[in-house]
Amino acid sequence: MAPMTDHRSLAESLSNALHLGAAPIGISFGTEAAAGVPAFAEPMSEPAADGRAGRVAAGCVFWVRAAEKSFTTVPEDHGNCSVGRFTHGLASLEDVAGNDDVAALLESGWVTPEAVGTIPSISEPSEVITYGPVTEAATTPDVVLLRVNGRQMMVLSDALPGLRIEGKPQCHIVALAKEHGEVAASVGCALSRARTGMRSDEMTLALPGSRLAEVTDAVERTAAIDTVVAKYAADDARRFAPAS
Repeated sequence: MAPMTDHRSLAESLSNALHLGAAPIGISFGTEAAAGVPAFAEPMSEPAADGRAGRVAAGCVFWVRAAEKSFTTVPEDHGNCSVGRFTHGLASLEDVAGNDDVAALLESGWVTPEAVGTIPSISEPSEVITYGPVTEAATTPDVVLLRVNGRQMMVLSDALPGLRIEGKPQCHIVALAKEHGEVAASVGCALSRARTGMRSDEMTLALPGSRLAEVTDAVERTAAIDTVVAKYAADDARRFAPAS
């Protein structure tokens, strides 16, 4: 395998090795929009009773839209989901504590007040968050996010010993990748699945853009080995085929 350093080529190689159904997306945090990348243009929602409003139901919805095209967002665009605002460093716990969506999650028992304080979040607010296919990004994104199925997660788990696998809320894996340099997967959460429409067999994985080459190399090697083993198993299984 020839070494590659360009993030666009690496993203394409990673997608091919895993046979991804959705393009790897990049998430970048900054102070200004990248040249030539348009703002997310869908209208702002009507405010909820507690004043929440946004251009999508939750920040994780941008992950789904970003597989198709690149765009920039500003904090106001993320205003509907208090959980996502917190994990992305756009609001403090104190800012969102009185919101109706937080109250609903606490009252249902989905999360406890004690657990809320342990949710990873991005430490500094950003004026602009850019999303889009990594293959379109002009520079290496801060975070690369993959949507994967069980078989793809199998390859990733083998390729990345010690891979951190998380649960709710799904969006905090972005903070783990950006703030702590960790590769982290999520089994998803009911809140995100309902808002994004992600398939029930889909999971997510976030990795620091700075580790894209390392992860791609490990995945390619592991996927090649799995191909050899799968071929052996398929050939071996022919002994059990019913006689014609």
